[in-house]
Amino acid sequence: MSRPKLEVADVFRAFGQPYRDEHAGHLSLQQHKVMSAIEHCRTSVLGGHVLQCPECEHVQVAYNSCLNRHCPKCQASSAKRWLEARQTELLPVEYYHLVFSLPSELAELAYYNKDVMYGILMKTAAKTLLTIAADKKHLGAQVGVTFVLHTWGSAMTHHPHVHGIVPGGGLSLDGKQWLSCKKGFFLPVRVLSRLFRRLYLARLSEAYQQGKLHFFANTKTLADEHEFSACLTKHRKMEWIVYAKRPFAGPDAVLRYLARYTHRVAIANSRLVSMDNDGVSFRWKNYRVKAQCRQRVMQLEHDEFIRRFLLHVLPSGFHRIRHYGLVANAGRKRNLQQARRLLNVPALEASVQEAAEVAKLDRTDPFICPKCHAPMVIIELLVGINYPRAPPEKLINPVERIALKKMTV
Repeated sequence: MSRPKLEVADVFRAFGQPYRDEHAGHLSLQQHKVMSAIEHCRTSVLGGHVLQCPECEHVQVAYNSCLNRHCPKCQASSAKRWLEARQTELLPVEYYHLVFSLPSELAELAYYNKDVMYGILMKTAAKTLLTIAADKKHLGAQVGVTFVLHTWGSAMTHHPHVHGIVPGGGLSLDGKQWLSCKKGFFLPVRVLSRLFRRLYLARLSEAYQQGKLHFFANTKTLADEHEFSACLTKHRKMEWIVYAKRPFAGPDAVLRYLARYTHRVAIANSRLVSMDNDGVSFRWKNYRVKAQCRQRVMQLEHDEFIRRFLLHVLPSGFHRIRHYGLVANAGRKRNLQQARRLLNVPALEASVQEAAEVAKLDRTDPFICPKCHAPMVIIELLVGINYPRAPPEKLINPVERIALKKMTV
């Protein structure tokens, strides 16, 4: 695949340091790390290796990737490995795509409390889905769902929401039957929306009472208990958005969708159009107009482009892909085996599993020569630049440790 003419890394290399200087003290440690990783990705700073083709003697240099989950260049290989593992979990049933969105009024508060509020978003969306599906008035089954957190809109604005992929059915509550939903219809969206709203606001209130929320900028007034209570009351009267799309056209379509969504970042390099002294231009979609008129080009000043990109840096250790219900890590293998047995598809899944296992073992694909297409060999390793690192935390006295933590908040 050819390298895009313009990359996010080019913007960071050209305008990243002035942005750091201007916003010194206001960027988190994670944001600094993401900027540095993207700037140095596939450059001599990270080291690499020299490849040579034994057939035509062509030589090329390959630099190492940063492997940061926010880097647009490093997601293809991660997505490929993740999809290999997901192939063994697909069932021969309809799959549905659900979207649970956080109201825009709560998005700013969520930005200052990412770990807490994003976590509540994913957990309450899962509990909503599992609760309604288990209700005998609707499906009366145990379902499984994979949720992926996205925090951006097409224009890189802050828009927290989760995409859910769920099979159109599940195991009966006693685990002895497979119960399918009505063709083309999974669960009532309004019922999901109301329960999702109630559960989220209840968990948000608990977080407030436990002192887990922080308030800055326009959200400072919510630190007052009466203001926060009024905010919750307001949102209890609003309609929250839960969207259910049409079912996918088979398991292959599910995989293609997952390949696009699971490891997506705020903006792909392919969407960048140009960069000059005036700013950065990129393609985006305006979903408020008709489908044929949605494609637009937006230009942002360099600082604003970088600011919007950094809005979506996740807290360290936060899992943006999570599995619940039948596909939860604890009982996934057992539950899927039972589902396949009830659906009478053991032979097909066995062949898929065998292919996936072979793919896991064979991860050492040779580098291919771009001229004669023969496998290339590594003839030299290139050592990267080792930047000085901070001393281990246990060697820092308590006063300095508290000061460092305040600086990175």
